[in-house]
Amino acid sequence: MLEFLFGKQLTPKERMRRQQRALQTAQRQLRREVTKIEQEEKKLIKEIQASAKKGETDACKVMAKSMVRNRRFIKKFRTMDTNLTALNLRLARLSTNHDMAVAVRDATKAMRAMNAGMNLPGIQKVLMDFERESGVMDMKEEMMEETMDEAMDDEDEEEEESEEIVAKVLDEIGIQLNQTLGSVPTGFASQNAAAE
Repeated sequence: MLEFLFGKQLTPKERMRRQQRALQTAQRQLRREVTKIEQEEKKLIKEIQASAKKGETDACKVMAKSMVRNRRFIKKFRTMDTNLTALNLRLARLSTNHDMAVAVRDATKAMRAMNAGMNLPGIQKVLMDFERESGVMDMKEEMMEETMDEAMDDEDEEEEESEEIVAKVLDEIGIQLNQTLGSVPTGFASQNAAAE
C-alpha cells in the first residue's frame, strides 16, 4: 500500500539502468536532430546555388547565414552527444564500482562467518593429538623395523651355516673328484677352482 502512495523503492542497479536509458534516449534524439539539420543544409546548398544562378545575392547571404547557424548547431549537438556518451561511461564505471563494493562486502561477511565458526582451541587440540599419535606410530614403526632386523640377522646366521655345510659337501666331493682325476693337469684344475 505504501508503494502506491510513495512509489516503489528502486535499487541502485535499477536507478542506474533508468539513467542509462534516459541518456541513450537523449543521444538518439540528438542524432535525429543532427540528421534533420544535415538534410536541411543539403537543401540550403541547392537553394543557394539556385539563387546565385538567378543573381539574388541578398537571398544567398540570408541562406548562407542560416547554413552557418545550422553548422554551429550540428557542432554543439555532436559535442552534447559526446558528453552524454562520456556520462554514460561514467555511470557504467559507477555501476561496476558498486558491484565490486557489494562483492567485497559479501566476501567480508563470509570471512567473518568463517572466523566466527573456527574453534582455535579445538583445532589446536586436534593438531596436538595428531602429533602425539604420529609419535606413537613412529615408535611402533621403529620397533617393527628392529624386530624385522633381528629376524633377518637370524636368517643371515642360518645362511652362513647352510653355506658352511654346502662348502663341506663340495669339499668332500671335490676331494673325491681330485682322487679320481689324478692325471688331470694342474693348470686346468686351478682354472676350475677359480671359476667355482
